[in-house]
Amino acid sequence: MKFYTRRRCRLCDSFHLTTVVDLEYTPLANEFVSQEQLAENPEWLKDEFPLYLAECVVCGHIQLPVVVDPERLFSNYVYVSGTSPVFVKHFENYAETILSRIDVSDSKLVVDIGSNDGTLLRFFKQAGARVLGIDPAKGIAKKATEEGITTWARFFDDVACSDVLSTSGSASVVVANNVFAHIDDLRSTAERIKRLLCSSGIFVFEVSYLLDVCQNTLFDTIYHEHLSYHHVGPLVKFFHSLGMSLFDVERVNTHGGSIRCYVDLGERPVEDSVLSAIELEHESGLICPGKPPRSFNAVYKLFDQIGELKEKLRARLSELKGEGKKVAGYGAPAKATTFMYQLGLQRHDLEFIVDDSLLKQGLYTPGQHISVVASEELKNRRDIDYLLILAWNFADPIMRSNSYFSDRGGKFIVPIPEYKEY
Repeated sequence: MKFYTRRRCRLCDSFHLTTVVDLEYTPLANEFVSQEQLAENPEWLKDEFPLYLAECVVCGHIQLPVVVDPERLFSNYVYVSGTSPVFVKHFENYAETILSRIDVSDSKLVVDIGSNDGTLLRFFKQAGARVLGIDPAKGIAKKATEEGITTWARFFDDVACSDVLSTSGSASVVVANNVFAHIDDLRSTAERIKRLLCSSGIFVFEVSYLLDVCQNTLFDTIYHEHLSYHHVGPLVKFFHSLGMSLFDVERVNTHGGSIRCYVDLGERPVEDSVLSAIELEHESGLICPGKPPRSFNAVYKLFDQIGELKEKLRARLSELKGEGKKVAGYGAPAKATTFMYQLGLQRHDLEFIVDDSLLKQGLYTPGQHISVVASEELKNRRDIDYLLILAWNFADPIMRSNSYFSDRGGKFIVPIPEYKEY
């Protein structure tokens, strides 16, 4: 199976899905390739998949109907959290926030679904918890285990849930960061989490916030790993239908704007933050389930915003090329794939892309096959005049750590959330 098209809503199971944003076909956002792979199978490595958002008219959930084989998406993953000092600090603060709500000392169990390299779990382990990571990326899971964070290289299915319960008991905390946007069968996953929690336990997850996606033109966060684009209203109804309660929500600034949701088995009162978020979503014209499409939905505006940014950036790159200027990219996150394909960037537009991840250096970007290099290449290539920051959510630290580039006359382009040059 390369992919299949889902016909029912992931949250409420309704058949009433309607397309709201239709994007260009793209390759898989994290399918970076080596020189050897390019030589062996160049056609397979150009695989492109449909990419469009659908809205459930019944509950308002926004989602990708196109579901790519998760084995292909996640088994050889090249993203790791620990390479970014910004994210390490974020996870430290994240753990402290959860620890202020629930005591995990005395070896209480904390489970991280989609634990990646174990960065978050390390802070819980330091607080005295037993920790367990579950992540299908075999290489990353193996390395995390070797570094002291026990990580199962598998998907969180029924068997994995039963194995956790039989070997480690119930969990006081289950976390899942951005993973709740990656899962096709959300209902079954939530039911497993419910089984895993002790009566006073909490499930905490962070996902990109649909309101921020719309308001800040974060269209590049739309790619095939991200099957759901969450907002609070539909999530409240979803968890209620499972006998669970979304009792608190916080807005955080990761990935250009996310929400951190707190869910339990009904033990805690629902905070004012939940109702406030729902009111904001309605006031912002984000969603009004049951009304005709296009009469209400802020998501539709994304298509126009993409067109405006494409026109501006393409014109600027053409101008720079006419002046004999050379442009490179900085950062090769998954969202860069969507960015380049929606804005029509080609291999000839960027000399190379710098990325700080050792897992990506020496590889080529999905589809366009632009080389990914270490920052030393930028230091050595004094002919580069402009850096297009594709990892725009880290623009400030990138510009600070590469101040030598601007000192020698180079310019930075930050395209999102608002096009700027520095």
